[in-house]
Amino acid sequence: MGNRKRTGWHRVINGVYISGFFVVLFIALPLYWLVITSFRNPADLGSVQFWPNPWSAANYSQAFKQYDFGSYFVNSLIVTLSATALVLVFGTMAGYALGRLPMRGKFTLMVTLLMISLFPEIAVIAPLYTLLKDLGWLNTYQALIIPYTAFFLPFAIWILRNYMLGIPKEMEETARIDGAGPIRTVWTIILPMALPGVFTAGIFTFTAAWTEFLMALTFDIANNYKTIPVGIATFGSAQYIPYGTIFAASVVAVIPIATLVFIFRKFVISGLTSGAVKG
Repeated sequence: MGNRKRTGWHRVINGVYISGFFVVLFIALPLYWLVITSFRNPADLGSVQFWPNPWSAANYSQAFKQYDFGSYFVNSLIVTLSATALVLVFGTMAGYALGRLPMRGKFTLMVTLLMISLFPEIAVIAPLYTLLKDLGWLNTYQALIIPYTAFFLPFAIWILRNYMLGIPKEMEETARIDGAGPIRTVWTIILPMALPGVFTAGIFTFTAAWTEFLMALTFDIANNYKTIPVGIATFGSAQYIPYGTIFAASVVAVIPIATLVFIFRKFVISGLTSGAVKG
């Protein structure tokens, strides 16, 4: 009987490994093809090659020189880093208040935040455009920073609030007994212990702002303020699509997100796990 149980568990584990292998393969193959194609010679893009021969950086050179991809990259960095910083500042304070302080109407507020985070962008594009036009903010950095902060803040509050719930109250009480004020307690006790949740919220916000297209296309159409998604979409013309250049620009655009996830992967896993098990 024991052997049958062990055999059954081995089959389940083997099935999980096999499924995981195909999932990784399904994700890795398009990324591999993206990178490999970006290093092909433009004349060889139509051929089926699993390895560039010879390797060429012509697509990258064309992206930065002919299509001014460098300015799009800088614009995305300014907008994304600014929105992420604002989301983390406000999200940490709100998450602490909702997770640690006595407050009426917490459930209603959390449900409202969840509804806002699920609200489709396209439903508010027209009124936002009118508002930004009246303020004279179209084709400016704040035209994206402020809407991004408003749209991505509710989800960050959910993540940070759930992580705050997992911090032992005894740590906070000990700090108060030692004479630490509320701000010092949050800064020296709560925030260091909540760093996994902060990094998780930060990476999700960074990724969402970095890849957002609809608002960037609507509010910042001037070439000096275009972000990466909009800039790549304008590569080429109606008669010609430079696939190699698009692939090269896409590889460069993926690097910041991949770097952040790789460096802070342990914090992200910890933050997601905590958010999944805390109520």
